[in-house]
Amino acid sequence: MTAAADRILQGLDDVRQQVEDFYRDLHAHPELGLAETRTSARVADRLRDWGYEVTDGIGGTGVCGVLKHGDGPTVLLRADMDALPVKEATGLPYASTATTTDRSGNEVPVMHACGHDVHVACMLGFARLMAEAEDGWQGTLVVLFQPSEENGDGAEAMLSDGLADRVPRPDVAFAQHVLPYPAGHVAVRPGAFLSAADSLRVTLHGRGAHGSAPQAAVDPVVLAAMCVVRLQTIVSRELAPTTSAVLTVGSITAGSSPNVISDSAVIELNVRSYDDATRTHVLDAIERCVRAESEASGSPEAPTIEKLSEFPPTHNDADVAKRLDEAFRAHFGDRAGTAELQTASEDFSEIPRALGAPFCYWGIGGTDPDRYAEAERKGTVNQDIPVNHSAAFAPVIQPTLDTGVSALVVAALTWLQVPEA
Repeated sequence: MTAAADRILQGLDDVRQQVEDFYRDLHAHPELGLAETRTSARVADRLRDWGYEVTDGIGGTGVCGVLKHGDGPTVLLRADMDALPVKEATGLPYASTATTTDRSGNEVPVMHACGHDVHVACMLGFARLMAEAEDGWQGTLVVLFQPSEENGDGAEAMLSDGLADRVPRPDVAFAQHVLPYPAGHVAVRPGAFLSAADSLRVTLHGRGAHGSAPQAAVDPVVLAAMCVVRLQTIVSRELAPTTSAVLTVGSITAGSSPNVISDSAVIELNVRSYDDATRTHVLDAIERCVRAESEASGSPEAPTIEKLSEFPPTHNDADVAKRLDEAFRAHFGDRAGTAELQTASEDFSEIPRALGAPFCYWGIGGTDPDRYAEAERKGTVNQDIPVNHSAAFAPVIQPTLDTGVSALVVAALTWLQVPEA
């Protein structure tokens, strides 16, 4: 496999400029989830040029390309396409100045602050190399370009639109993500890798009154404060210290005047967890705590709890991850390693689960290696290295893109049939 990957990657010199140019253009023209019309059209055009059988418009803006080279395994690889409502502050010559109207009708800036432009550009570079390597592999490639990962509804949109009937059934599925680690490095992890994420809105019901007459009220602001304190004990006192979970109260809204006790308060919170048992325990505990605090405060009605969004945990198949780890180490040498547990979340895993395929998700570094090494030396990585979703997030073009393309080639060839040299 290593020799076969090396042969195919000899073509990287010929496609590198095209990959870099596409990346710069996509970075300068980001689009929000389910509005990736320009991006998906340009992706589909290139795949058709290289001989892929293309289906577009899946789930709105999703694109699938299928390339078959004889008999052999089927490998699915996914790249996400959407950007974020963030105003770019990188200072790059190809920085985004785009604005758009979001789903709520608000005018917002748009930026590829998470690195999905890297993912798309790398996948296209990979797709072209594999198309040109007619004698380098046997099997079926499925390259999937997914919309709206950031909103957590893109995978479901494609599945609801019949994705399972539009693509060959894969034997294995892959995805990768650029992370704020040294560029040129690749890392995989068996088992739990990305957390589940659940966002909730809790409406606490009180009884309004004049600020001078608190005895006539059930104060939802005080109730909200008690809930926030109580919620913080779920992780710290109900879970074992070795069990990873995060509960964050990100928003509290109540009232509009300093002299009026309002009728209600709204808490919005987010939970991160890595397994179904922990996830269920924390979500059940949230409901128990806010209901108990409401009752203790004499609320006129029970709290209302709404699910705003949810992402499944990303749990890599152990056998697939082991095989991939060995392949990465053979190809990348000391630039391959074991990924740390991540508290970020993804909806990619919904696709292979629905298609009945084992999967593996890995990370590639995107930070200038010298800059990262200096920050590490000073102990200021958290302060000096912009992370995903930051307005300053700016992966270096190289060796990030070369690494991403190479990782996809190595992963695909680990499963596809490779003719003997």
